[in-house]
Amino acid sequence: GEKKVKQTDDNVFNCVPSVSLLPPSSEQLSGGSATLACLLSGYSPQGAVVSWEVDGTEVTEGVLSSSEEEKSGRYSSSSTLSLSQERWMKGEQYSCHVLHHDHSPVSQSLDPESCSE
Repeated sequence: GEKKVKQTDDNVFNCVPSVSLLPPSSEQLSGGSATLACLLSGYSPQGAVVSWEVDGTEVTEGVLSSSEEEKSGRYSSSSTLSLSQERWMKGEQYSCHVLHHDHSPVSQSLDPESCSE
């Protein structure tokens, strides 16, 4: 029969994604649009799920997720949220949440009011 890998051996490769959330660029905003990018890297196995929240409410409109790319056993992927500049300025808080298997969710949040470069 097939050899089953013991769960304990498996956990060596069970790595939580590191998540970074990038705000829209100022050039973009001056053009009237806003795109937030949630970048995931260094995780395994594949199967990370990204969701977006604006002011605590999940949004699905304007969300675009890339396929996961594998490099030497680790995966990376990204998800973007596209908004109008007006909507971006209106929101209080933007969050991207990452669910990865049994790990507790990883979240990053942005506040349009903060002067992040």
